[in-house]
Amino acid sequence: QVHLVESGGGSVQAAGSLRLSCTISGFTYRPYCMGWFRQAPGKEREGVAGIDSDGYISYKDSAKGRFTISQDSAKNTLNLQMNGLKPEDTAMYYCAAAPRLVVDGSPSCEYKHWGQGTQVAVSS
Repeated sequence: QVHLVESGGGSVQAAGSLRLSCTISGFTYRPYCMGWFRQAPGKEREGVAGIDSDGYISYKDSAKGRFTISQDSAKNTLNLQMNGLKPEDTAMYYCAAAPRLVVDGSPSCEYKHWGQGTQVAVSS
């Protein structure tokens, strides 16, 4: 059974930093995708950053240059270092994992394993 548990959320002032961590257990798929998502009140969930088992990394445009996704395979953790936080980054942040499939010749990640979320609040 796959379990993902996020930690590291909190309240910070604008321009501050937070480091989110996601401890993953029971996930043995190879190749795989892992990512961080967020959902603000009244808004749809959106992807923030992703990484796959080949080391390919992607970021939402607004996160580029401020957020860094990384993984520690030895500790089975997925991390998100967030610097230069802005009030618009306020949201519940979730980590997710999925096997990386190939659909119509292209890699596809259909996230089915999710954590419970950790709240990030950024004040101006």
